[in-house]
Amino acid sequence: MSSRTSSPDRAAEVAALFDSARLKLARHLAGLRKSDLAALVDKSPTAVAAWESGAKRPTAATVAQLALSLSVDPGFFAIRAEDVAALSTAPHFRSLRSTSQRARDQAYAYGQLAVDIATSLERHVEFPDPAVPISPVLAEDPDGDGPERAAQLVRQEWGIGHGPAGHLVRLLENHGVLVVFSPPQTASVDAYSFDSKLRPVVVLNPIKRDYYRQRFDVAHELGHLVMHSDAEPGGRIVEAQAHRFAAELMMPADQIRDLLPATMGGNAWRTLARLKEQWGVSIQALLYRARWLGRLSDTSYRNAMTTISARGWRRNEPGLVNAIEQPSLLPKAVELLTQEGIDEAQLVTQCRVPAELFRTVTARTPESDPPPSVASPLSPQSAGGRVVSLLERGQRSQPSETVPR
Repeated sequence: MSSRTSSPDRAAEVAALFDSARLKLARHLAGLRKSDLAALVDKSPTAVAAWESGAKRPTAATVAQLALSLSVDPGFFAIRAEDVAALSTAPHFRSLRSTSQRARDQAYAYGQLAVDIATSLERHVEFPDPAVPISPVLAEDPDGDGPERAAQLVRQEWGIGHGPAGHLVRLLENHGVLVVFSPPQTASVDAYSFDSKLRPVVVLNPIKRDYYRQRFDVAHELGHLVMHSDAEPGGRIVEAQAHRFAAELMMPADQIRDLLPATMGGNAWRTLARLKEQWGVSIQALLYRARWLGRLSDTSYRNAMTTISARGWRRNEPGLVNAIEQPSLLPKAVELLTQEGIDEAQLVTQCRVPAELFRTVTARTPESDPPPSVASPLSPQSAGGRVVSLLERGQRSQPSETVPR
């Protein structure tokens, strides 16, 4: 649609192409109930339900009211080539008890729109094809070694090799996973993931700015994508399996077992500090790993965790790295397209999403987070380096116990 189209005409055009799923998506993104939205547009909740189910279509005037109430352009409600809501699987949230259904709906809507934006950008740029190994692990088998075997498969197929896994966000992006930060209004929801069928998605918490914990979050969510495509999200066993996957991916048993302290005497804390920087994991995760692999006794582990608490390290461990891993796939695509003469305003219009949402999805750092004082430079192997402009070739693509981290 032309940007010169007047608002009433635009609403009339959209009314003829109204997609009920887009209304539900916008309502969820705004964090509203049906009754809340009904009050804003002076209609009944029954009417809103009918529009969202597709049983009825709103008039042009109502489309304009809905757009104003939900802070979106009327074009947001128009039918898309790909319906991200219909093509998305259930997201894996950490705990279904700690957050409300409305908060989870809002977070999930954001993740789906991140896919929408990425798909729109792929009309101009070429992203890596999704290449996430699938190794199903059943929740009915809590004691099996499925999580460890799944992590070993990923290390093998992704060529991680011997030693630490390196930049995990970059690793996921290089294999076609969309990694973004969520906006502050969904910060009550921890990191989560889902497979959109267009590409897998990992959404990171914007306020968790700890390099070591964030890396574990990324590995944990990758575990869900690899193992749990059909699993019921949020269960204790499923979450424990994702933790075990992350531990094996980041600290392979055959590589780290003999490096971990067998007692907490002598230079044990110095050893843990060194391993923390070498492997990019928290001291708490290393302690848990040492107990899991039989290096530390239960008593030694409990005493060590008591020390961690006494030192105030439960939430604020000391560490040398103060810059979190940053996504580069979408930010680099926007930079590349800007160089090609396609500015942000044009991309926002094409994506048909609010400009603020576009900027949040395509940002390298969480919203309202100033650039870190120490940033890891992107290597030639970064995901951003693999974004290729199709414009140059005259082509257009179509579109029980908490485990420490």
